[in-house]
Parts: sequence; C-alpha cells; structure tokens
Amino acid sequence: MSHSSAAALWELLKPIDGPVHVSVPTTSGRAARRGIHLHRCPSLHGRLTTYRYRIPVTTIQRTIEDLDGCVPPHLVRRAIRQAEHKGVRLEGIESDGTRSDLESAFLDLYRRHRLPTPECNVKIGRWEVDFLWRSRRVVVEVDTWTYHRGSVAFEDDHARDLDLRQRGFTVLRFSERQIEEEPGRVVADVARALGDRASGS
Repeated sequence: MSHSSAAALWELLKPIDGPVHVSVPTTSGRAARRGIHLHRCPSLHGRLTTYRYRIPVTTIQRTIEDLDGCVPPHLVRRAIRQAEHKGVRLEGIESDGTRSDLESAFLDLYRRHRLPTPECNVKIGRWEVDFLWRSRRVVVEVDTWTYHRGSVAFEDDHARDLDLRQRGFTVLRFSERQIEEEPGRVVADVARALGDRASGS
C-alpha cells in the first residue's frame, strides 16, 4: 500500500473514497486491476517499505513524499502534523509548526499581508499559546467550535487570557469563521496590536 491508502493505514489521514493505492518496484508486469491504482516505482526498495498489521506498506517518510500532488496541500500538512505527533522524524520535509488547518490558514494570512513572523505553539508559563510575537508581547489564539465548545475548554480559555493579560500580553482571539470570512478585519486587528506595541502605546 502507498500514497493516501498508506496514509490511512498509518492513521495520518482518514480513509479517502476511491481505489486502493499500491506501489510496485518495477516498470513492467502486474496488470492494473479494478479498484487498484497501481504506481510503478523502480526506485522503491526495502528501506522505503515496511509492514503494518502484517500489510506491506511504504514507510511514513515515503508515504508523505508520495502524498505531494496526490492529495490537496492541506491534507499533506495534516499528514505531516500527525507524523510529528507520532514522534516520527521526517527528513527533507518542511513543517509549518502548526497543529491544525485553522492555524495554517492563519499563517497564510500573515504571510500574504507581510506581518512579522510569529512563533507557533510556544509556552508562556503554564500555558501553550497558538501564536506569539515575543518582542511585541502579543498573543493570538485561533478557535474552532469543535475544540472549544465544552465548559472546561471555555473556562480554560478565559483563565489563560486573564493570566496572560496580567503578565502584560495583549491577547487576541479569532474564530474559524472570522479567519475564513473576515480575513481583512483579522489582519487589521493583528497589525494594530503589533503597531501599538511597537510604538509603546
């Protein structure tokens, strides 16, 4: 197994409807079969393959390399994050340091609008924050309904914000809808906070 089928087997991605992807280390033989997407990869050798649940499969490293161009970019980023979460060290594969598609969407915003680069997922005291501009003492948290709808998460968010403000940080919190539907307002709010801090106001 390889490509998105291998990613599902490794639990890097959810199963994707369609044929099963299989790679073979040859350029000939093995006629294509219905329900199988056959990839002929002469460079595929033992170091790039292993077994999971007794099923021959490409390694996590090779699987992620194969995903590029096979699935949308956000799914490649998701697979990379899952691999890192499993403690897999990936060689030659760049990670944006985010833990979710929403965090990646926020990073895309700041890149497009040339805002200063923040640190991602860093600790301030006992809290881990999504984005930090350390020299400006500005924190941004991005929230999805899925992970912030419970009463415990709600209380934790407010305790975090109060503690950070008492430490002298400006805390901005944006929802998934705001980032997707009002990106201009989000960018303006962040730029204003960074500008105010830079000017000492």
